[in-house]
Amino acid sequence: MPTVDVYNVNREKVGSLDLADAVFGAEVKEHLFYAMVRYQRAAARQGTHKAKERAEVRGGGKKPFRQKGTGRARAGTTRSPLWRGGGVVFGPRVRSHAFKLNKKVRKAALCSALSRRCSESRIVVLDELSFDAPKTKQVTELMKRFEVSDMLLVAMPDENIARSASNLQSVTVVPPEGVNVYDVLHRGHIVVTKDAASALAERLGG
Repeated sequence: MPTVDVYNVNREKVGSLDLADAVFGAEVKEHLFYAMVRYQRAAARQGTHKAKERAEVRGGGKKPFRQKGTGRARAGTTRSPLWRGGGVVFGPRVRSHAFKLNKKVRKAALCSALSRRCSESRIVVLDELSFDAPKTKQVTELMKRFEVSDMLLVAMPDENIARSASNLQSVTVVPPEGVNVYDVLHRGHIVVTKDAASALAERLGG
């Protein structure tokens, strides 16, 4: 069972915490990372790309010239894909890019990502984190104090925390139920509050 130190916001050690072995000490299965990130990115695609086929292009009702005697190839409409301004053959359609991935695979991928960060000693646990008012400086000072250049900040829902980090491109703030493989792998460090770590372990059955 992984044991990590617990700090306050001033980086003073205030205790230790035993992390759930099933969540933060699981076997790292790297082959699941590609499948899970692809699953997340595909589900996030809007899928609103669209090109008109020949039946959807405006005009082209009249036959452009007679069938025989012109020396040209026969044509029934100017909206044919062969003509300029005509429809598109097999063009993109509005659709969902999402695909199915088993629940057990998704859970194993997330536990593997969290376990990798834990084995790399890139998880910082805070006893608590709260801001009186939204202020970006509070988050940047926290990062300097713990010497992290980018981080995934996992905390219980708090508007002041979320707004304080909203202007920082190197910080992603999520609640325990929003922790995902892409964000864990995308950020170099995970900063999590003690209660959020417990909620995350409960969510993943640790």
